[in-house]
Amino acid sequence: MADLFDSVPRDGADDPGAGHRPLADRLRPRSLGEVIGQEQVLGPEAPLGVMLASGALSSLVFWGPPGVGKTTIARLLADETDLHFVQISAIFTGVPDLRKVFEAARMRRSNGKGTLLFVDEIHRFNKAQQDGFLPHMEDGTILLVGATTENPSFELNAALLSRAQVLVLERLSLGDLERLAQRAERALDRALPLSGPAREALLEMADGDGRALLNLIEQVMAWNLPGKLDPEALSTRLMRRAAQYDKSGDAHYNLISALHKSVRGSDPDAALYWYARMLEGGEDPRYLARRITRMAVEDIGLADPQAQAVCLQGWETYERLGSPEGELALAQAVVYLALAPKSNAGYGAYKAARKLARKTGSAMPPRHILNAPTSLMADQGYGDGYAYDHDAEDGFSGQNYFPEDVKRPVLYTPVERGFERELKRRLDYFATLRAKRGG
Repeated sequence: MADLFDSVPRDGADDPGAGHRPLADRLRPRSLGEVIGQEQVLGPEAPLGVMLASGALSSLVFWGPPGVGKTTIARLLADETDLHFVQISAIFTGVPDLRKVFEAARMRRSNGKGTLLFVDEIHRFNKAQQDGFLPHMEDGTILLVGATTENPSFELNAALLSRAQVLVLERLSLGDLERLAQRAERALDRALPLSGPAREALLEMADGDGRALLNLIEQVMAWNLPGKLDPEALSTRLMRRAAQYDKSGDAHYNLISALHKSVRGSDPDAALYWYARMLEGGEDPRYLARRITRMAVEDIGLADPQAQAVCLQGWETYERLGSPEGELALAQAVVYLALAPKSNAGYGAYKAARKLARKTGSAMPPRHILNAPTSLMADQGYGDGYAYDHDAEDGFSGQNYFPEDVKRPVLYTPVERGFERELKRRLDYFATLRAKRGG
């Protein structure tokens, strides 16, 4: 499959079959200098630029979305380093196939020729298969270049990652895609029959995928239109490329993180955008309802006790209405949370209490707050000295309720925002009374 370049394109005139080749294949780069984008890995001071300049290329893992140059860069690296290029896909390659690949590489090495083995979708290999690469990487039989759309930290073995450098390839910017479109127009010797806004819409349809853009351009050029299309006419002829979203992969966790942090950052517009992105990607609204409710508990807490109720009501409304109407109730909950006063004091106090509970183990409550249903327990002092708070004039005894050998901690520290201002005032009031009564 082809990727992206920025040089004089090849029109395939010297290839009798070039007219039947896909545009993306016809515009395949000839050198790393022709690749569009990815300066963060290809620039003179970037990892690959430094490796090639020093003549010390190591095994690599390319992590990035489809259509950004992973396959092409691997192929061109083989050319730059005079290595034999072998490409396999983890989807279609089994253990017997791998043995053949390694054996051929071993024979090639004995004849003085190295092998760059490019493994597409490398995360599809299981742990045992990934381990199978290690001895051949260590003895120099192969230089491994893996490609994955999934987070290598989660999908690849630690042993493999320790022997390879992970390089992140980014989705192409609109500027990168525009350069690619201009190269395609020069290769085809005609301009796209699109108005300015329609051209922008076409670039956006590609969603950062260079290969997808070239395929869209090829479709548009095949129409042989006499005039230019506007965005509305273009949208009736072309379907927008589905946004990348894997409900069990990186996109899922990245987008829910973006939604959560937008709510925490009190930005309702950004929060609604990420909420909508997840819905457009096919996310289950029930999952979103659960996570939204968690945000109310974790990031708003008692600064606005109503926030949790709003989330639960939105969740219940969704269950009654279903999609798409019920999703509006969840959207309104998102807006409410984003604009609510924020406090994680309750969350922090809970975690501190759990930590203290683990540290203190089986420490007994003080005897004065234990019930004495039997005479034996009464003889042991259970309940002795307990002060019934309702008997106090102000309804507060100020007694100690922690184990006798545990120094009283401060776990809950409310913030000066929202309803927690009132809770802080009450907390300070009780602390003052407790100090006066020696509690």
